[in-house]
Amino acid sequence: MAWQWVIWISILLIVWGGGYFFISKRLIGTTTMPDAWKLGARILLISMITLTLGTMFLIRYSEQLGSWWAWVTFVGMGFLSFVFVLLFARDMIWLGSLGVEKVYPVLQKLFSGKDAIAQVNPARREFLLHVSNLGVIGAAGILTAYGVYEARRRPGIVNISVPIAGLPKDFAGFKIVQITDIHAGLTVKRDWVETIAKEVADLKPDLIAFTGDLADGSVPHLRNDVAPLGELQAPHGKFFVTGNHEYYSGVEQWVDEARRLGYDVLLNEHRLVQRNGSALVVAGVTDPTGAQMMPQTHTPDSKAAIASAPQDSVKILLAHQPKEVFEAQPLGYHLMLSGHTHGGQFFPWNLVAALAQPYISGLHDHKGTWVYVSKGTGYWGPPVRLGARSEITVITLTEKDNA
Repeated sequence: MAWQWVIWISILLIVWGGGYFFISKRLIGTTTMPDAWKLGARILLISMITLTLGTMFLIRYSEQLGSWWAWVTFVGMGFLSFVFVLLFARDMIWLGSLGVEKVYPVLQKLFSGKDAIAQVNPARREFLLHVSNLGVIGAAGILTAYGVYEARRRPGIVNISVPIAGLPKDFAGFKIVQITDIHAGLTVKRDWVETIAKEVADLKPDLIAFTGDLADGSVPHLRNDVAPLGELQAPHGKFFVTGNHEYYSGVEQWVDEARRLGYDVLLNEHRLVQRNGSALVVAGVTDPTGAQMMPQTHTPDSKAAIASAPQDSVKILLAHQPKEVFEAQPLGYHLMLSGHTHGGQFFPWNLVAALAQPYISGLHDHKGTWVYVSKGTGYWGPPVRLGARSEITVITLTEKDNA
């Protein structure tokens, strides 16, 4: 596993290093500040990046870091991300304008036969550059502030109706409440988890499905923060599957803690959910990260998860990552519930999520298997969301009209 960490750290350093040099050159380097101020700005920039990276690693060894530290570093991480994106967009426009300046004289000469008079005003160009620098910083600040507001809002309630062919009549209107990707830890504390628990309880679910990434940190450190989830009740059970972050934080301990909180943890297995004499299958698989860290016992296996299940039953799969649908669909699963993507959380990370997963949010019909991907009930890393509000999902099963 050491080589995988080396690759991951190398990629992280390349991405952040590239971001630093781009911001340093295109923002700080183009200002008219005195050289001493530019040096100070570069030191501040590299300090923000170093603090963010350091916090990501230190939390694995010392979970006593203050929440104020986490807020400063991770809000800074979101701010720098917006600065980078806005600078890049500004420079693309800038390059486009330079291209027009080069092409315009050629076109004028071609169509009019006259030489174009130079219109470039260096002083005006420099002024626009400085104004755009200030605009980038201001816009990044506004987007960060709004993104924090969005991330810390009470999760929205998303209602989804899923028509399923062959659904037993006793399960028509059956209500599954899905929560996922809470990521209790540095900036997600007990108060946030209490809010989630209250919202879920008010929905009066028939069944609760937790599709992974409960926490970032150890059980002893975060047990109190996640405790409100143990108070939730549902007449047809509470089910839990592992996400990738459980493996980073001690999966065996978190599996035990989930069970202590009253959740039925599905590790490539299923349960029959009974209602008035009818039944449906609720199955769950481990996250693909388990195949790397605990290949003998935690490699996801959608086929094993329904071994010995009634063949003609309606089958629901809980799988942290949406890409599990490629294994699940040929096996005849009717519905799969996933998370992991956070709906992209904020640009440009939604593009990164789309590269790794077939779907990043919402309900999709994948060759006859319904897939619902939650945008997540918490957030990870920067406490920032834009266009992807956190959610608690109510999935209501209905009978499919085959007419």
